[in-house]
Amino acid sequence: MSSPIAVIDFETTGISPGQGARATEVAIVLLESGQIVDRFQSLMRTGVWIPSFITQLTGISNAMVAEAPAAEEVMGEAARFVGAAPMVAHNAAFDRKFWEAELGHAGLPAPQPFACTVLLSRRLYPEASSHKLGSIVDHLGLPRAGRAHRALADAEMAASLLARMQQDLQRRWGIAQPGHGLLSELQRCPKGNIATMLARQAQA
Repeated sequence: MSSPIAVIDFETTGISPGQGARATEVAIVLLESGQIVDRFQSLMRTGVWIPSFITQLTGISNAMVAEAPAAEEVMGEAARFVGAAPMVAHNAAFDRKFWEAELGHAGLPAPQPFACTVLLSRRLYPEASSHKLGSIVDHLGLPRAGRAHRALADAEMAASLLARMQQDLQRRWGIAQPGHGLLSELQRCPKGNIATMLARQAQA
């Protein structure tokens, strides 16, 4: 059985925690042997105002987060849920920044390595016209889950995409255990070297 991977998605008040943006919602799904085995989701209260255009995009309002648990409490639960599992996100550079920043606000470390399904999909499915989450999910014929731009729906779609990638690495490339370490190496591999790298992995 493969080790679990935690697939995460944040909804936020803006683009960067370095510019004062905070998370409004977090969702994490645990993927093991290609199957979702557990889920965590919560709105979170930070005291930062949600702009109207963000509410229009996500459906998350200031009134909703006013009734939510404090961000520090939510992030403590999220950290316990993830445990030692490595992490994956679609556009991981974004989610990793918020994972580290929100755990930092809670006084907690963020040691988990991240892999990115955007970078991976560009290498495994270069023929796709777009590598946005909804577009690549549609390209591969995977089901959409709930409303886009809500954390749990997006995390579940990213997990479904990751499971498909692992399945394709097994079936098309003969890699028995395409775990997080391989994914991290693959996302850094120059596109022209992908076939050589995967063939080497299959023989290892």
